[in-house]
Amino acid sequence: MNESTAFTFTISHGDDPADGWFPESVAIGYDSPGGANAPEVVGPIVEVLEALADGGPVLEFALGTGRVAAPLAARGLPVSGVELSRAMAARVPGKPGGASVEVTIGDMTTTRVAGHFSLVYLVFNTISNVVTQDGQVDVFCNAAAHLRPGGLFVVEVGVPDLRRLPPGQDSVPFAVAPGTEGGGYIGFDQYEVAKQRFTSNHVTVSPDGAGRFRRVPFRYAWPAEMDLMARIAGMNLKFRWAGWDRSEFTADSVKHVSAWQKP
Repeated sequence: MNESTAFTFTISHGDDPADGWFPESVAIGYDSPGGANAPEVVGPIVEVLEALADGGPVLEFALGTGRVAAPLAARGLPVSGVELSRAMAARVPGKPGGASVEVTIGDMTTTRVAGHFSLVYLVFNTISNVVTQDGQVDVFCNAAAHLRPGGLFVVEVGVPDLRRLPPGQDSVPFAVAPGTEGGGYIGFDQYEVAKQRFTSNHVTVSPDGAGRFRRVPFRYAWPAEMDLMARIAGMNLKFRWAGWDRSEFTADSVKHVSAWQKP
């Protein structure tokens, strides 16, 4: 990832630096129950993507541990995925349906997979892990190159939370969770508005007082900017929702699920 030297984190024993921000020490806890892995979160995503795929085949950028791809494959869709982290990708085959997912290790800005797809998708804010505008445009162009005519590129991403920043403040907390036996977790985003970037900061303290601080860099983009990226890639906006429930996107929406279509 470009300019990754601007951020630091501790590589634990057994981590491979090539896995970037998602090494073994992160992957080992990525599928913890609840949160983004809860059935009530994953289920609606899989339902919508299955419907949009119209029989497939489908391609996921930033496959992760396969929490969406594996359930889609279990429903009979031909599923492929691109993932940069080997530690994350190694967990895909262990999930129901995961053994049939075709996994390619690579960068979603440039890596090509054989074939053409009815649907390419990128969920859980992962487009923002690409921290330059050029890189994000490359993601859109790579998606378009993989699509069949009429195919869709679907992105789920948060809306920048800048309205919560008063003058002189650069951070927005998103989670404070005290532990039941001491310790706890605090999460906050720190914005660099002039550079259109932010870091997601995670502070975890165990009951014995041991702490871990992890920072992950992101680049935020407004929906209109993504529409322009899609146009550069030769695609047009098909729809934009406020979530996987297909609700209307409004000025108060905290995220959007958008689809751009290849003519």
